[in-house]
Amino acid sequence: MLRALFFAGLMLVSFATLAEKRDVNQYFFDQKLGDFKAELATARAEGKKGILLMFEQEDCPWCHRMKETILNQSEVQDYFKKHFLIYSIDIKNELAMVDFKGKQTTEKAFAAENRVRATPVFLFFDLDGNPMYRFTGVAKDPKEFLLLGRYVVEGLYKTTPFNVYKTQAAAQ
Repeated sequence: MLRALFFAGLMLVSFATLAEKRDVNQYFFDQKLGDFKAELATARAEGKKGILLMFEQEDCPWCHRMKETILNQSEVQDYFKKHFLIYSIDIKNELAMVDFKGKQTTEKAFAAENRVRATPVFLFFDLDGNPMYRFTGVAKDPKEFLLLGRYVVEGLYKTTPFNVYKTQAAAQ
């Protein structure tokens, strides 16, 4: 009897873990219209904290890892979508776009202007289009990425380094 309950519990946990995964393009990223100045107005109207851009490139294994292990988690998607409009920027793409100041540019040039060379880079912008915080690389797990979101949303990036915040959070 105990063994049957154990396996039923194990199956339930496995099923719950599988149920948490959702398509990244549908549930994490917003549909990009190519005009980030206009998107700032949308973010304000929707009560968001700002805009989150994920700078990536097609053959980036770390970008793929983020999408397949962290950004596909429903808890991550729900939290970030609540607080940010979220877009992907391909650092090698010549696709035309309008930056936060209303200037015509390309995704590639915009990435260069923001000093993005390696990927992934997560760059948070406030509602005036000013950079708030930059996270370069891969988060360890969904918990760390959620911590990053809270760190930015709560404005702790203004006073505390992220590694200090993570250490403090782990101690609680």
